[in-house]
Amino acid sequence: MIYRLATTTSTNDEARDARYRHGDVVWAERQTAGRGQRGHVWHSPEGENLTFSLVLEPQFLPIGEQFLLSEAVALALTDMFAHYGIATRIKWTNDIYAGNRQIVGMLIEHNCSGPTLARSIVGIGINVNQAAFDPALPNPVSMAQLTGRTFDREEVLRTFLERFALRYEQLRQGDRETLQTDYRTRMYRLGERHAYRLPGQGETEGIIEGVRPTGELLVHHTDGTLGEYLFGEIEFVLKKYRNPCCYRNNTYICITNP
Repeated sequence: MIYRLATTTSTNDEARDARYRHGDVVWAERQTAGRGQRGHVWHSPEGENLTFSLVLEPQFLPIGEQFLLSEAVALALTDMFAHYGIATRIKWTNDIYAGNRQIVGMLIEHNCSGPTLARSIVGIGINVNQAAFDPALPNPVSMAQLTGRTFDREEVLRTFLERFALRYEQLRQGDRETLQTDYRTRMYRLGERHAYRLPGQGETEGIIEGVRPTGELLVHHTDGTLGEYLFGEIEFVLKKYRNPCCYRNNTYICITNP
């Protein structure tokens, strides 16, 4: 069931309430304390985007395989965007990018029971109809900017839920190979040489080769070593773009800072 709220602190916090069960969605127009990965704050103008949390009870999934759930959600989002003709990639661990711009942010929080997951809250923010962003943000983009049209947000949400149901069934049936293969092939910067930042060590260059089933990012460095990184151990070095971008002559245009 979809529960629509005018205002809440955070949809992830609201979704912790025991009255919400597996498959329920908490959708808020306004969050006073929305958050993302690395403690980032998520801001969204009312009535333009989607900010919601999906409640799951994946009690079949061992704690050590929790990254598979992240893969299923990220893949469902890329499936949903493909439905609308928008090409996207998954920026490890689970942000969604269109080109070099972020269109989705995600925060997944788990509760465990013994050796398996008990309850997972999947917080998702999708930039749907926003036409302009705070210039301080490095690289946002919306579905409307990419296509030159506006979208029915509830339809977008239901399309995602339909795609996620298929990916979740793959997970439940143990089809790990499909999830892992699809995730790898849709990874942002896969096989490309780029700069990365290692906290406390400075920048390095490398090529993303893939990801372990347990979630470690695999980066082949220029010195020949293969690095395996958990979340927080490596950061993407990203170019900043001048806002706003525009949709002109059936082409999406944005300009990098000089």
